Amino acid sequence: MNVWIGLLCLIWGFNWVFMKLANGVFPPVLFAGYRFALGALVLVAVCLAKKVPLPRLRDLKWYMLCGILQTMYFNLAIQLSLKDLSAGLTSVLTYSMPLWLTLMAHFWLPGERLRLRKLLGIVIGTAGLFVAMDAHWSGSTPALLLAVSSGLSWALANLLVKRKLGHCDMLQFTTWQMITGAAGLLLYSALFEQGESHWGVMPAVYVAFSGIVGSALAFVMWSYILSKVEASKASISLLMVPIIGVVCGVLFLHETLGVVTLAGIGLVLAGIWLVNGKSRQGNRPVAQGAASPAQRQA
Repeated sequence: MNVWIGLLCLIWGFNWVFMKLANGVFPPVLFAGYRFALGALVLVAVCLAKKVPLPRLRDLKWYMLCGILQTMYFNLAIQLSLKDLSAGLTSVLTYSMPLWLTLMAHFWLPGERLRLRKLLGIVIGTAGLFVAMDAHWSGSTPALLLAVSSGLSWALANLLVKRKLGHCDMLQFTTWQMITGAAGLLLYSALFEQGESHWGVMPAVYVAFSGIVGSALAFVMWSYILSKVEASKASISLLMVPIIGVVCGVLFLHETLGVVTLAGIGLVLAGIWLVNGKSRQGNRPVAQGAASPAQRQA
């Protein structure tokens, strides 16, 4: 099972390279729309093959809201951030999601009150955000705020899943929220984006990998892992994704990695580990909450 977890982290970590490269040949939000439209088509085919029923109307409104938050806005913010930020830094700021989720859960999820370990993790992780952001602050303030807001949007969608959709089939949920998000991304691009798509072999590879492997296939793998491994272990394993994103950015995109940025990244990851780590008191509810949105991202 560790092999499957490692492969999933490699897919999602390496996908940041394709997302960054795609910004050079596609309008950024349009690429995200292509990616999730393709992923949604693949998941629709899986649903038809598995005879997954259509969602109930009372659930559909929550599916659509989560699609806006964690597919449309989440990826819109990421793609726009990648225009001015490195893939490594953007991935780390995005994966700050558990910090925000823990704060939200303290107020809105029964039984998930802040403990000392969680509070320490939030303080350390937030400090890491400021350190990493300070190292790249000049001329990139909107991009930095967008990257952080993607994590906030992800956390809010996860909170809704915990409160409203715990009874739902996750394949059904992910398919319909991805359809909603893809439609929103394509609509936003048509209304507000300028520029042209430059299709070719490599641009097609970017869309295919991000849509089929980084979205649809990764979700199937994640579902299999969750069925075999406790949610807390699986969730903690995802902390490798931004690390792999940073390494891939350095190796394949020739991005620089300064000492200050590295220190900030380390603090963010340490904070997330403290928040999501399983203590003797038991942090299982938060770990389970953090696992759900990962089903939609790379």
